[in-house]
Amino acid sequence: MNNRIGKCLLTAGLASAVMIATAATTDGNKKGNVTDGNPLMHKSTLPFGAPDFAVINEADYLPALKAGIEQQREEIRRIVENKEKPTFKNTILAYEESGQLLGRVSNVFFGLTNANKTPALGLAEDEAIPLLTALENAISFNQKFFERVKYVYDNELNSLKGEDRKLLEETYKGFVRSGALLSPEKKARMEEINNRIAALQQEFGNMLPKATNDAAVWVNSREELAGLSDADIAQCKKDAESRGGKAPYCIVIVNTTQQPILASLDNRDLRRRVYEASVHRADGSGQYNNFPFVVEIAKLRAEKAELMGYPNYASYSLDNTMAKNTDNVYAFLKQLIAAYTPKAEAETREIEEYARKTMGKDFRLEPYDRFYYSAKMKKERFNFSDDEVKPYFDIDSVLYNGVFYAANRAYGLTFKERKDLPTYHPDMKVFDVIDGNGKQLALFYCDYFRRPTKRGGAWMDAFAKQSHQRGQIPIIFNVCNTAKAPEGQPTLLTWDEVTTMFHEFGHALHGMLSDCYYNTLSGTSVARDFVELPSQFNESFAVVPEVFANYAKHYETGKSMPEDLKKKMLESLNFHSAYSLGENLAATCADLAWHCLASSEVPTADKANEFEATVLKEIGLYNNQIPPRYHTSYFNHVWGGGYAAGYYSYLWSEVLAVNCADYFERNGALNPSVGKDFRDKLLSRGNTEDLMQTFSNFTGMKSPDAAALLKARGL
Repeated sequence: MNNRIGKCLLTAGLASAVMIATAATTDGNKKGNVTDGNPLMHKSTLPFGAPDFAVINEADYLPALKAGIEQQREEIRRIVENKEKPTFKNTILAYEESGQLLGRVSNVFFGLTNANKTPALGLAEDEAIPLLTALENAISFNQKFFERVKYVYDNELNSLKGEDRKLLEETYKGFVRSGALLSPEKKARMEEINNRIAALQQEFGNMLPKATNDAAVWVNSREELAGLSDADIAQCKKDAESRGGKAPYCIVIVNTTQQPILASLDNRDLRRRVYEASVHRADGSGQYNNFPFVVEIAKLRAEKAELMGYPNYASYSLDNTMAKNTDNVYAFLKQLIAAYTPKAEAETREIEEYARKTMGKDFRLEPYDRFYYSAKMKKERFNFSDDEVKPYFDIDSVLYNGVFYAANRAYGLTFKERKDLPTYHPDMKVFDVIDGNGKQLALFYCDYFRRPTKRGGAWMDAFAKQSHQRGQIPIIFNVCNTAKAPEGQPTLLTWDEVTTMFHEFGHALHGMLSDCYYNTLSGTSVARDFVELPSQFNESFAVVPEVFANYAKHYETGKSMPEDLKKKMLESLNFHSAYSLGENLAATCADLAWHCLASSEVPTADKANEFEATVLKEIGLYNNQIPPRYHTSYFNHVWGGGYAAGYYSYLWSEVLAVNCADYFERNGALNPSVGKDFRDKLLSRGNTEDLMQTFSNFTGMKSPDAAALLKARGL
């Protein structure tokens, strides 16, 4: 969200029932068993049903999940055994209202297993995943249930309007995409595939954080860290202490291939060690090897698509998106690749020539050198370095005076911190979100600091989604992985971390400003190549002059960033910008290549690295200097999350976001009437209408303009 979708549990795609239901209406408390006295068995009495972390114990989750599973099984049984003729009310609405205990518990549980996974929660998750997959299969392949849904679809669709019609369409489509029209033999095989994929995704997801934590690079002396600021060195010392103190200092590996710290490290051999630790974290070079999981998942997904009548998984997956098919995605990507390639080659030559001025004419630039020499070039060209601006990006000022301020100016929202609601970690904060008319719209939680129990990346999710039907306001949370400063020191951010906070809050706004009747259709429940639009658009507020001036203030003096420094920073943002586009394109094309394979074409685990290299060469993206943002062995979006054959959606959505930002710029970035229009026509609509129509309703454009992305990136 970056990786917003997070834990993708529904292998068959029936999102309307199992994992994203939120509020509760039919909770029970089974007496005399493990759920007796379990606080998760009833809706929290805290405001708006906020999770009561003060009374929930880790041992409560699994029994509550099991009870929720059994409750939904019973609810489905009652729908199926209803002797009355199937109707929208007794079948579709009954289904929409089912699973609320399970939904409420799982929303909290998986929020924790992503952001604060203790060993006990990890064990509970391992046991819960097969049970949840079995429930989903039981619903997906319940022939009598599907017959009722189909009867309603065939007989009532044309008489329904608005969200009722959309809910029926999505419910029917979900069953069909899960295999409801397959023969009994194919259904049985699909169920086996679903079970196995769920288990493999769980194993991949469990191994990757361990591999990433274990890849940390230990450093014996402060001298080896030359080039880092005092604050960064202090962070390395703190990280070493928190990880057992094998050496005085430790460089923690982040989730992407390239490591931002390489821009500052003078020691070339240490740069190499850090880069190689990142690249090889899970490819079998050490104790961790994710390739066996990858190739089996790829093979099973391909077989699943073939059962459904598609040539490959990408075709099956894209059929349910804005892009529609692989031809459209590849046409979009090749347009970007053609514009990107000469820029990338020129950048590489420029950086290598610069490095040779000090390193000699025989110096050969390596991928772990690129950030280092690019940073030096940027400092010389703009008389500016990233460390110069960090004192102006205190995390609290960015949040209160930047992220919240922009939302207030654009949408009329105010945010009031509250201390009475418990959280799952002391670093978490909670806010009431108040609309311009004084009405409370949402609760917002934020958890910004990294820790070993948190997976990498940044994301948004919900403890409860908005639904007028259920009388539920949204309870939204953002998670990031910023290094928390040592006690007594301010946490100062890089520009990337600033924009990440704005990005994830864009997802949060999509959830908080939802104005939908049904839970299934509300908030971020949209196609994945649309879901990144609000988040990527919200990044544009970070550079709006009024917003920037309000948050970019020195943490000690309170003075605004000097105009000349601001100008240098903003002018430098697109310096060597081909890199970020190239790493994204490479990861995107690797993802698509894996999922365009037939089941018989998937390589063996020992050939997985070779396969990735081959496909990147074929499409013109194999570049030692610009590796994929994620190599296959640690591409969690694809193998552990919900972006299989869908990583392209970040670029696709970025086009939509840039088009929206251009509209704001033309009509007033902080113009309340423009903000209201964006809120009413796009942020509030969820999945209640055709998404291209939603985009067009706001922008007035019949189709997105991809050229705007290249312009925005300075290409």
